[in-house]
Amino acid sequence: MSQKKVAVLLGGWSAEREVSLDSGRACIEALEGGPYRVVPIDVDRDIARVLQAVRPDVALNALHGRFGEDGTVQGLLELLGIPYTHSGVLASALAMHKEKAKAVLRAAGVPVPEGIVVSRREVAERHVMPPPYVVKPVNEGSSVGVVIVREDRGHPPQELGREDWPFGEFVLVEKFIPGRELTCAVMGERALGVIDIRPATGLFYDYDAKYAAGGSIHILPADLKPNVYQQVQELALTAHQALGCRGVSRTDLRYDDTPGGSGELVVLEVNTQPGMTATSLMPEMAAHAGHAFGELVRWMVEDASLNR
Repeated sequence: MSQKKVAVLLGGWSAEREVSLDSGRACIEALEGGPYRVVPIDVDRDIARVLQAVRPDVALNALHGRFGEDGTVQGLLELLGIPYTHSGVLASALAMHKEKAKAVLRAAGVPVPEGIVVSRREVAERHVMPPPYVVKPVNEGSSVGVVIVREDRGHPPQELGREDWPFGEFVLVEKFIPGRELTCAVMGERALGVIDIRPATGLFYDYDAKYAAGGSIHILPADLKPNVYQQVQELALTAHQALGCRGVSRTDLRYDDTPGGSGELVVLEVNTQPGMTATSLMPEMAAHAGHAFGELVRWMVEDASLNR
């Protein structure tokens, strides 16, 4: 029996290229020596031609950010008839657009933060909501371009008015939820464990905290009351299903358990292409559930399909 040819798509040209390279390399290493013929592809604008030349049986999508995570490459793989991992066109596009994803989640009964989409230049000129609040690019991941405006900040985030701002003309401004940063992964139709993420330095779980060695402390399982722990898992699974996600996803949440706080538990976003690096959360939660990294990656390959 011939080996299944697996094209691992990595790199690309989004703001998350370096993380994608790390994710892809980890997946390649996990698959090599197994029952697969692995073909690494550092994705460029000629990806359609390259895929037609390689003719893989499966595409393992290790891309992050725009193009790789927003339904674009998923649509290309559908057109080429190449089964692929993770979520399909619609779920990927929905989850990547934070405001549209919130509308779908809200309709499914999932609590989300209060927020508005406004011009970045307007945000740079005035406080569009009372501080504290968070400013996010509408279509980026990995906390790229996120700005937290604290209560003691007298002026609006003027950096958003720069001519070289690279993250689009519109941003999502959300009420800041104090307390804990939680995350829960879904594998197939099963919610895994819950991690309490604590940045080693800084104020929030930013890009460096996510990907730098020692940038954050992961507490797994999170020290939560059993009913709250279960609620986080239920919200992660409901969000995964409401957006139509497939394969693996990771849902990020905030939980206000501060003294005198609201007790609010809200979903921030669903990541359809969770990181697969040495410091990534999805593999950590899978391992806690009994799935070693190599087993997780092989499961993703075998789960690949079209019409996702």
